[in-house]
Amino acid sequence: MRNNLYLIILLCSLTSCYTYQVKKQPDPATDNKQDPKKNTALANPASPQMNSAPTGSQNLSLQPQPAAPVNIQDKLASGKNVKIEVDGQSYKVIVDKWQGDSLVAHPVRNAKKVLKFHKNQINADKIAEKRFSQPIADILTVTAYAAIGVGIWFLVR
Repeated sequence: MRNNLYLIILLCSLTSCYTYQVKKQPDPATDNKQDPKKNTALANPASPQMNSAPTGSQNLSLQPQPAAPVNIQDKLASGKNVKIEVDGQSYKVIVDKWQGDSLVAHPVRNAKKVLKFHKNQINADKIAEKRFSQPIADILTVTAYAAIGVGIWFLVR
């Protein structure tokens, strides 16, 4: 039992509350919400508002707009800790700077090594930023409290 307790304490101390998460792009279709009165006017073709408006402009407003292109240089600003995918390989790097179209970065655990990637090599859909994860922190806190409670119970017993 004591070995299991030591193992649990060791695993909790090695677990990090920070994870790499891909930032979701906002959906432009949800940003273009219409007024509820306009929605009822579109549903009723016999309404007088529908007859006075030209049909061409209504068709343009109903078409979904294409997603905005992702600018890699904005996502990878200097000093950010990110996980990127380059030519099928995954790298955890800290961004140093941009030199023209090339990203200059160094690995998270090795500041002396310099990596250079062209912006066309980087997969823009899989750029994950290092962020604090509240659910993991909550799990670690509950586990620590439970371990402390079990320890006190063994001492009292």
